[in-house]
Amino acid sequence: MAAADELAFHEFEEATNLLAETPDAVTTRSDQLSPQGHVTVAMGSSVGYRAEEEEEEEDKTALLQEEKPPPGFWTFGYYQSFFDVDTSQVLDRIRGSLMPRPGHNFVRHHLHSRPDLYGPFWICATLAFVLAITGNLTLVLAQRRDPSIHYSPQFHKVTVAGIAIYCYAWLVPLALWGFLRWRQNVRHHVGPYTFLETVSIYGYSLFIFIPTVVLWLIPVPWLQWSFGALALALSASGLVFTLWPVVREDARLVAVALLSTVVLLHALLATGCKVYFFQPLPPEHVALPPPAASLSPNILLPSILPQSMATS
Repeated sequence: MAAADELAFHEFEEATNLLAETPDAVTTRSDQLSPQGHVTVAMGSSVGYRAEEEEEEEDKTALLQEEKPPPGFWTFGYYQSFFDVDTSQVLDRIRGSLMPRPGHNFVRHHLHSRPDLYGPFWICATLAFVLAITGNLTLVLAQRRDPSIHYSPQFHKVTVAGIAIYCYAWLVPLALWGFLRWRQNVRHHVGPYTFLETVSIYGYSLFIFIPTVVLWLIPVPWLQWSFGALALALSASGLVFTLWPVVREDARLVAVALLSTVVLLHALLATGCKVYFFQPLPPEHVALPPPAASLSPNILLPSILPQSMATS
């Protein structure tokens, strides 16, 4: 009897549950392979794996489609992307600003539609500190050559330099960007650069003035003005070559007037820095003591006579 019970067909609960969960499963009877005559449940493994992969792909798609809301401009995350550059990118953009040439667009060849504020911010800060420090050193050296020049540390030059440089690097690009946007609506020509691209152009164009300011420590006026003119030519030409593709479709008079204004403002900045920060103080006027008044003999004689008569 025991042998007959072992050979009898048994319905396994596990196989029943598997068949209920996967109705597409294939059941085969392997009498030849198994002498006991067990039922073999062949699961549709390919179907199960395919379903799992489809679910995973749907989850990934849902995660990718779920976009985070853009952060507000008052949050740190809003400005973090503007400083997302590495050292090699900043150095490449500095080299591009130092070597302008016709047909070489700074925005297209160096910014690559990814403007940053990291480079312009630190270039402006460095230029402001270098201006203030070298301006004080100029007065110290002048006092060594001429002791009549009175010198006292002028810490207010740091504030003046910072305000002047940062206002120029932000307000002038803002005005230029606004004007180009207005001209775009009037003439329907090629769109202007974005505001951040315009700020990056101006910020990197100021780098050439940092070594120039250091060279202004040489106490030779004509050499100082020569260095300033060379730096102005390189910086202004970079601005003109970069802005020309945007304004060339506009009226010729407007394009020439706009580029002339850009160069003039750049020249005013360079000249103002040279005159204000490197103008030696005038010699200190020392008040000389008044000469002793010479008394006439007629005034001294009456006072001397009574004394001589009294002694006689």
